[in-house]
Amino acid sequence: MTAAGGDTQHGIRRRNLARVLRTVAAQGPLSRPAVAARIGLTRAGVAPLVDELLRAGLLVEAGRAATGGRGRPGGELAVSDRGPAGLGAEIGVDHLAVCAVDLRGRVRARLAADAANRHSAPGPVLRRLSALLAEVTDAIAAEGLRPAGLAVAVPGLVARGATTVVHAPNLGWRAADLAPGLAGATAPRDGSPALPLTVENEANLGALAELRLGGGGGRPGPPPDFVHVSAEIGIGAAVVVDGQLLRGARGFAGELGHVPVYPDGPVCGCGGRGCLEQYAGEEAVLRAGGLAPGQAAAAHPGPGARIGLLARRAADGDTAVVRALHEAGTALGIALAGAVNLLDPRAVVLGGALAGLAPWILPSLERELALRTAVAADSGRSAGPLVAVSRLGADGPLLGAAHAALQTVLDDPLHSCAPAHSPRNGTR
Repeated sequence: MTAAGGDTQHGIRRRNLARVLRTVAAQGPLSRPAVAARIGLTRAGVAPLVDELLRAGLLVEAGRAATGGRGRPGGELAVSDRGPAGLGAEIGVDHLAVCAVDLRGRVRARLAADAANRHSAPGPVLRRLSALLAEVTDAIAAEGLRPAGLAVAVPGLVARGATTVVHAPNLGWRAADLAPGLAGATAPRDGSPALPLTVENEANLGALAELRLGGGGGRPGPPPDFVHVSAEIGIGAAVVVDGQLLRGARGFAGELGHVPVYPDGPVCGCGGRGCLEQYAGEEAVLRAGGLAPGQAAAAHPGPGARIGLLARRAADGDTAVVRALHEAGTALGIALAGAVNLLDPRAVVLGGALAGLAPWILPSLERELALRTAVAADSGRSAGPLVAVSRLGADGPLLGAAHAALQTVLDDPLHSCAPAHSPRNGTR
């Protein structure tokens, strides 16, 4: 049978199952009537959908809830803390990290390791990453969880809808397809189909994490239109319009780090001159603050270590570091002003390492935005977007990857309910 608009009955049912699961995952525990009200279906229409999700083990009844009417109270519905989990991985210049989240959004296992990935061939890096993935998978299997997908965050350009890293300057990778190197980590031992693999730019995944997790702790989540800026060694950005990533024709939107700030400036690794990364990237700030990047990396290895060093020096009143951070904020404000004038976002969200340096970067950044943006407030005063600091910080890309890996479950719940399995570590 075909419904109006060309939708099959099966397609409508699949979408409604997804709507029920997403609603309970985001807002539960909820009663059946509350679920029906939120998705605009009748109670009778929701009942069989809920029963299917209960049988599949994706929902559980978490107690009794009053219905407000006659009859027996219905059970409150919550997503299960067993069953599918999303595997997220991050390949950084100096580290690898893996985590798993369940349908409730809780991190159930996490591992990280220092790793000198700069100019290392993809093969050895992916073997080390596969070993971490195997450890995390074994850990969650002991808690009744099975991976439903794997998403990998990388600091570079990723071909749209593919698993190929087109160019990652700070890793030294070009045209690197990650799928073959992760085949062992996505192949189930029981012979069932391989896990879905997503490879995505780290700034994009940081923005997705901000959409999903940016609220909480008494603060609202981001507006539906914002620019998310993420930085460590390099600088990336993600543009979110009406709650969706703006990817560009090839998937390369958001390369803020290679926007020229001072066109006659130093040559950048991308081949251009005066790029933002040459003024606000980690190594540029270290140099401007009187710290040799190589020596700092050797003395302070691991993710966020040099950023922590800069923050401590700035807090102690180190004049050179404070001045370097002020100049980084100025350059970042100049680059962002172009994006703000072009896109008119409601907010700019600072994530990644920038979140830890915000007290010293924000004043000059906000000044440049105020001077250079043409957005007029209702009062007639010149005004730019809200500038906010992500509470997720450097964890954003990894958490965004893990949540992205659950997308297949949320999009098609019953299709994802294959027998439990775990990835095979190709290095063993």
